[in-house]
Amino acid sequence: MKKDILLMAHLMRRAGFGEGMGESNLRLLKDYDDVVDELIQSEDVEWMGDSMVRRFDDEASGMINPPGAARNWIYQMLTTKAPLREKVALFWHGIFATGTPKVINGRVLSDQIEMFRRFGLGKLDELLLQLGMNPAMIVWLDNQDNHKDAINENWGRELLELFSMGVGNYSEEDIKECARAFTGWSIGNEDYMMVRALRDSDWPYGRIAYHFEYNKDEHDFGSKTFLGQTGNFGGEDIIGIICQQESTARFISRHLYHFFVEDEPPVPSWAFTPPQNPRAIDFLVQTYFDSDHNIGEMLRALFKSDFFKSDSIRFAKVKGPTEFVVGLLRITGEFDRPKREMLPVYQQIKWMGQELLNPPSVEGWHQGMEWIDTGALVERINFASEKFGESGKSGIENIVAMVIERCGDEPDAVDLVDQCLWALGGMSVDLDTRLALGNLARQDVNDHSKVQHILKSVVSSKEFQLA
Repeated sequence: MKKDILLMAHLMRRAGFGEGMGESNLRLLKDYDDVVDELIQSEDVEWMGDSMVRRFDDEASGMINPPGAARNWIYQMLTTKAPLREKVALFWHGIFATGTPKVINGRVLSDQIEMFRRFGLGKLDELLLQLGMNPAMIVWLDNQDNHKDAINENWGRELLELFSMGVGNYSEEDIKECARAFTGWSIGNEDYMMVRALRDSDWPYGRIAYHFEYNKDEHDFGSKTFLGQTGNFGGEDIIGIICQQESTARFISRHLYHFFVEDEPPVPSWAFTPPQNPRAIDFLVQTYFDSDHNIGEMLRALFKSDFFKSDSIRFAKVKGPTEFVVGLLRITGEFDRPKREMLPVYQQIKWMGQELLNPPSVEGWHQGMEWIDTGALVERINFASEKFGESGKSGIENIVAMVIERCGDEPDAVDLVDQCLWALGGMSVDLDTRLALGNLARQDVNDHSKVQHILKSVVSSKEFQLA
């Protein structure tokens, strides 16, 4: 039983944003494989909805600016009943990186996140097709300036380099032919003029979300040779060819392993640095082809695999800022509805190094230990300490009560520390951290205060930075 609940907690840290052991224990009423299936199939039909956001945070509802759109997304991550769908949206946002400086419009960026929710667990072919028609991506990579008589290679280059195949698996000529195939994939001229003029607001009702438009007069209908194949290719054909490549399967498989299993080196080094677990990548590549390029099926196989269940990769990933904050706030239970307190929370995630809807470059964010520097670590510790230092939050009160009940009358310090670590997801800590927690457990204060002090120290520890 103990082994099963620790595995369930591990699953929920990776396939969601983590949860207390009380919730993981309830999941044990179902078989592990059934929980995985439910996570992949679930949709968030019970989310509180835009009406609640409009009532309590109208800027986040109208998405007049990107920070408002980002807060809207944070609300969904905090309250969703389909955590994997939000986690997958976060995964794709870090790869298909688009952001504020060029897109400007919060509504359009939010629409892209919704597209990731809808298509992010389906076939890669369909996801890339939707990405090619996505107004945020078109503006971000200038495909509205990609014309048959004057191609713009930005979208074609990043589609191959960062979104599908990876460096070294295509030629410069392939980039040009790819760009030719996507000529005419643009946004409505009237909408684009709004973007350029920065006059696209109809406040207080929200921003105008511009849309995809295919301009056949700007499309190059000539023959193209791409990755060794020749034909009168359009964008859909190019995506079909890309998704047939083993290099695409390996690139996407390594991304999935990197995000859901174990930190890999930064993506720019992948061309000359082998993966941490080549056999796992081979397994995911085979699943990619067996499932007809289906991301959901790849994740289903990943979560049920022996390499994912291995004790050696538990707490082997550094939580990203959004994962860290959302996971902690889901435990405290303080955002059951939108509140003005989300304004500083959004800023604190930004100060930890991840400004949602505004990645630092087309490469997205580098992950792993690059999330942790002196300033970011201080922000994380202060945030966790502040949130667990406040009394009266339902989630914290429930955990305190559970720990006290499990310990029984007059628990010793060792048992008290063990139960607190257990309640926060079956955590393990090193000897120095355990000794510090033991000193707190020996304080001469009432049990409630003592347990809350220990919990506050655990979430402020270096071990809590890991997923």
